[in-house]
Amino acid sequence: MLIVMAGLSGAGKSTLAQVVGARRRITVLSVDQIETAILKAGISAGQPIGLAAYLVAETLAESVLMHDRDIIIDAVNAVDPAREQWVNLAERTGSGVRFIEVVCSDREEHKNRLVERAAKRQEAGAAVRKGVEHNLDEYSPWTGASGAVARITLDSVGAIGVNVERAIAFLDA
Repeated sequence: MLIVMAGLSGAGKSTLAQVVGARRRITVLSVDQIETAILKAGISAGQPIGLAAYLVAETLAESVLMHDRDIIIDAVNAVDPAREQWVNLAERTGSGVRFIEVVCSDREEHKNRLVERAAKRQEAGAAVRKGVEHNLDEYSPWTGASGAVARITLDSVGAIGVNVERAIAFLDA
């Protein structure tokens, strides 16, 4: 099964992906980590790093799925073309696909998470300066092929344990 996380940066999807992955013994592929590796390789930030990272994740996920293994894709997946990439991959590999969307309904908490992340990564806080509201504007509604796929939306303001149980129940349904 192809399990695809979706949600804004700082929403809590990576935390949920890691816990669900550990509980279910499923590999988690993080697009953020792939982007970081691409930048470490000396590729200019002016290049389409995000697209490259999504394509690398797709290639690696395809290999895993072709070996009849489950995989979790940890990525923002803010727009239909990104989401449909995973739907198409599932179709090509004959795999089931499920989306787990994570939101943080408390905007102040969401902002605090972005500030903490920027501090940990010693970044200039670009994601924070951009603002949660701006990020929300860039997050497209679920339409097209991805809108027809099974999806659960979890609010990370709730307890992680409860969200993990809900996610696992959704995957088992």
